[in-house]
Amino acid sequence: MSKQKIKQVIDRQLPTAGMAGIGVKGVQLFRVTEPVACAPAVYEPTVVAIVSGTKEAILDGNRHVYDSRRYLCCPMSMPVEAGTPAASPENPLLGVLISLDTRVLSEMNLEMERAGGPLRKPAKEPYSAGLTLAQWDTDFSEALLRLVELAKEPVDAAVLGEGRLREFYYAVLKGEAGSSVRQAFGVGNEIARTIEYLSARLHEPVSIDEMAAHAGMSRAVFHRKFKQATTMSPIQFAKSMRLNQAAMKIAGGMNVSEAAWHVGYVSTSQFSREFKRMYGETPKRWSQATQLPAGVM
Repeated sequence: MSKQKIKQVIDRQLPTAGMAGIGVKGVQLFRVTEPVACAPAVYEPTVVAIVSGTKEAILDGNRHVYDSRRYLCCPMSMPVEAGTPAASPENPLLGVLISLDTRVLSEMNLEMERAGGPLRKPAKEPYSAGLTLAQWDTDFSEALLRLVELAKEPVDAAVLGEGRLREFYYAVLKGEAGSSVRQAFGVGNEIARTIEYLSARLHEPVSIDEMAAHAGMSRAVFHRKFKQATTMSPIQFAKSMRLNQAAMKIAGGMNVSEAAWHVGYVSTSQFSREFKRMYGETPKRWSQATQLPAGVM
């Protein structure tokens, strides 16, 4: 019932393709009516909940397909390929995108740690993958409905938005995706903090030793825990982040040399070789044949 009501809100607020806010920072409704093949993207910390249609995200060759049965939770910035290959006017993709606020989630996680109980993670709980697909449960569905219903009245959104967003975050933390979110935003979140550190420095060289030092780990331990969290080695992850960011800039109209420079490549020829190795075509040919998803990545 909650999903159907969320769908009704989206139909009312967004009758045509596009994205629309609800008056609460970081929360957007979306409608996609045309198929878009998976293309490079960088997911920031976010939850994507689908109420109609299907969406895809590919991380390190692993395809994640999610719909109204499972939502996607990405607690750390991740280089992916994303698209909506099955969307159509008759079967549109409808959903909600909720950005995860690092400060708020860190505070909530600390509160939960202090409270103890069943939400406290085991001391040696392994890192979860950077993308998690989780079942909609009752708390998640009801919290999301109360959040999107704020779209009906701007005053309600202004007064109640922050509280309802915290309620939604709490439902995520308690749900199937809670383990990965608590690891990313709680005590011992060295890998998530290192990814944030790397993401802010894509334009400059960052070595494994530097990342390991930032995480406060030995090189070997850092490499192992990083791969547990992201499925990729630190070097592979950094290269994917740089190339995905560059691909998005090129698709947006930036020339190849400038895009390469923006993500830290000094040599355009090296950039083109690595780009072709990852995407199968040179940057110029790829940009001519590729259309990135409009609005929802």
